[in-house]
Amino acid sequence: MLDVIGLGEILIDFTPQQLEQGNPSYVANPGGAPGNVMVALSCLGERTGMIASVGQDQFGEMLKETLKGKGVNIEGIVQVDTPTTLAFVHIGNNGERSFSFYRKPGADMMLKKDDVPLELIKGSKVFHIGSISLTDEPVREATLAAVSYAKDNGVLISYDPNLRPALWSSLDEAKKWIEEILPIADIVKLSEEELEFLTDIKDIKDAANRLLLAYNIPLLLITCGTNGSYVFSGEKNVYVPGFTVNAIDTTGCGDAFFAGVLHMLLEKKLVGKPVLTKDLREILLTGNAMGAIVATKRGAIPAMPDKKELEKFLQSHT
Repeated sequence: MLDVIGLGEILIDFTPQQLEQGNPSYVANPGGAPGNVMVALSCLGERTGMIASVGQDQFGEMLKETLKGKGVNIEGIVQVDTPTTLAFVHIGNNGERSFSFYRKPGADMMLKKDDVPLELIKGSKVFHIGSISLTDEPVREATLAAVSYAKDNGVLISYDPNLRPALWSSLDEAKKWIEEILPIADIVKLSEEELEFLTDIKDIKDAANRLLLAYNIPLLLITCGTNGSYVFSGEKNVYVPGFTVNAIDTTGCGDAFFAGVLHMLLEKKLVGKPVLTKDLREILLTGNAMGAIVATKRGAIPAMPDKKELEKFLQSHT
């Protein structure tokens, strides 16, 4: 039995360190949004697993060993004769990041429907996916089949569209496939930019209400970087400001936030149940704290805090 199982990309993030003779040097950090969430949850004490495809190369081995070392079940990871997907991270002055992907093709795209261990999904409380596994076949078919199976077996669907325009043939194509999952998702996290992309509405509350009306999403989370986050659930909506920290790399902050949210839902035994306003506030506070901690470190998976570090941060910042 697992608390949360994720499906999607795990890859290598090449994170810039410093200039060497005028040229940037990079450190290979394990990453990929669904993998980041699983590691963060494992660090917080939850039982997690990952379904993914990596290359038969040193990076693929590195990803498997990293996840295993962090306590993530890797029974669902297959190795294929395609290079492990790589992403070079570019960091701005305020820690904001952008990506250059090497994925034409990449191993994460090669997960097949028959590779998916359905018994691991059925035995979990939450099934977590993003949208990058919807960009190409055969991983798209595998993702849609897995989501359908999870829904049919009463497993909560957790969804982070995590828009990366460079990985789609067009933004229209991206919107089409991202929207494919929204009607069956139980928990959805969007950045404010992704919310505007899906609705063409700038105002966060108006845009969120548009999505809630269209897709009847039980729990909708909106992240606004340093400005904090919102949650919308039925008639309730809550906003919690963010924390002020010295951000050096925001890679993985949204994933850490989502892990904090899922952790609180599991810890309070609220998975699939109505959530009170006071609990929504605590959930957002924890998510914001997780994102803030990760922003102060380099890399995604290496930056994920454990429960002790999270509690210490909350005690000193609230």
